[in-house]
Amino acid sequence: MIELRDLSVSFGAVRPIDRLSLTIDAPTHGIIGPNGAGKTTLLNALSGFVGNVSGTITAFGDDISAMNARSRARWGLRRTFQTVQVADDMSALDNIVITVDHCPHEFGHKHEAAHAACELVGLAEPDRLAGSLSTYERRLCEIARAVVGHPRIVLMDEPAAGVSSTEREQLTALLRGLEESTGAWLVLIDHDVELIQSICTTTTALDFGSHVATGTTAEVLSDPEVVKAYLGSTPVAAS
Repeated sequence: MIELRDLSVSFGAVRPIDRLSLTIDAPTHGIIGPNGAGKTTLLNALSGFVGNVSGTITAFGDDISAMNARSRARWGLRRTFQTVQVADDMSALDNIVITVDHCPHEFGHKHEAAHAACELVGLAEPDRLAGSLSTYERRLCEIARAVVGHPRIVLMDEPAAGVSSTEREQLTALLRGLEESTGAWLVLIDHDVELIQSICTTTTALDFGSHVATGTTAEVLSDPEVVKAYLGSTPVAAS
């Protein structure tokens, strides 16, 4: 279980996350909300990428609030980014290998672990330079880097951005099976509500850094306040 208590992030007078308390008790959880709702800031706070944070973050019984980003990564918390972060002048495989040094478990064969992550996500030709990969392949490389080495929690920021409809279907199948294949919990941001419906058991809606609703994904997407703040005038039909 992941618990946030009175979590706030402040940039001067601006508070993109404002006293947020939230319990995530399902292994696939979506975060939705309009632009400016604080979704990416929340992932930054969870992963230790911002320092001006108050409140507490507890994950699986461990208080990770005082850990820096590197310590959280070694604890088992990983993330992907809205704009893919890979080193273009390195091979896809080496992008993944360098992550193994920050894994919570030691590996005798880093390349074997990296190859296994590539196979898991379906990344072919991992010896190619990352700069030569397609947008979708770069996404797969980043996801492989996030799942190598037995992570406990994976945070993903709009993983379907920029991919085709066919690739989106493949990505959905991959993410839907992530907890079973790796044991990791997934916290997912995406503007694609159908993707959230397809993957996430539970969902939280944010607006202006504050909590609007949390519950099963179907419940949240039909909540009047969520419809008003994010979805427009018509609730999303359950898939």
